[in-house]
Amino acid sequence: MGLFDKIRGEFIDIIEWTDSSNDTMVYRFERQGNEIKYGAKLTVRESQVAVFVNQGQIADVFQPGMYTLETQNVPILSTLQGWKYGFNSPFKAEVYFVNTRRFTDMKWGTKNPVMMRDKEFGMVRLRAFGTYEVRVKDAAKFLKEIVGTDDKFHTDEVSEQLRNILVSKFTNLIGAANIPVLDLAGNYDQLGKLMSEKIGPDFDDYGLNLTKILVENISLPPEVEAAIDKRTSMGVVGDLGRYTQFQAAESIPAAAANPGGTMGAAMGIGMGAVMGQQVAGAMQQAPQGAPPPLPGGKSFFVAVNGQQQGPFDLGALTQRQQQGQLTKETLVWAQGMANWTPAGQVSDLASLFANAPPPLPAR
Repeated sequence: MGLFDKIRGEFIDIIEWTDSSNDTMVYRFERQGNEIKYGAKLTVRESQVAVFVNQGQIADVFQPGMYTLETQNVPILSTLQGWKYGFNSPFKAEVYFVNTRRFTDMKWGTKNPVMMRDKEFGMVRLRAFGTYEVRVKDAAKFLKEIVGTDDKFHTDEVSEQLRNILVSKFTNLIGAANIPVLDLAGNYDQLGKLMSEKIGPDFDDYGLNLTKILVENISLPPEVEAAIDKRTSMGVVGDLGRYTQFQAAESIPAAAANPGGTMGAAMGIGMGAVMGQQVAGAMQQAPQGAPPPLPGGKSFFVAVNGQQQGPFDLGALTQRQQQGQLTKETLVWAQGMANWTPAGQVSDLASLFANAPPPLPAR
């Protein structure tokens, strides 16, 4: 610094800071040798506080307003300097202006996916991101814990640490919230409030206040999202059989419009095959004269007093045999049998009567 700058610094008696940036949190007022004239004017604007530091020790903190720097206005600094009778010569002190406005649109997000257990999808990996707002609540603590002797301190110098705190707390919170993955989108506001409550004390340790946190998006891995899209598409289509019939019917006029073309012939053959399969499937599904067998094993109908009952699987028939409701003479019928046949003559039911006692003698 030249002689002119030194002289100019000694005669300037206005101490102030006007911030033209959007990310400066702390600015150290520059003065030749840190000398401040007795009676100098200190201007602290709204959303600022001024912190005086003497020999590395925080002295006085000034809130917004205009001050004349005299002994009575800097009581702690005056005590540290040992001025019992006032002073007329310049005194030395570092002045830090701390910006107390809200710093908005600060980003946070998960670098790696967060593992969690979901009732519907099982183990899933989630990514999340959003924004938050922060402001300096305790200027003295912020200087001691974070800034140190930095002459200009910006948000990017602390944002990484704050983001790590946010992500760590979010990971614990999302795991304990027990919110289904498909319901997370409807609970962004609730998650933001819970995070503010959980993370607020950690920011207090730095002299900061977390004023707002927003969860903007929580996403699944691309392959899981693709599977969900397919599942959603199936739900929109509904009855796949009717949808296939509809597509086939819609394609027939287009194929018929060009009967001589190779493409038209191929489409005609393809549509014919599809329609044939649909008709065959419908015929197979149509009810016949006899009821079809139930899944899970061969089932039989039983003649009781001239009426058919059932069908019954082998377990139900065993129970009826034990109760005396099914004997070797009871007529039964199943899919594939030509006629109603006594149960004792059906090979599939032979095991029911292997150990059966003989009928009681007539009285």
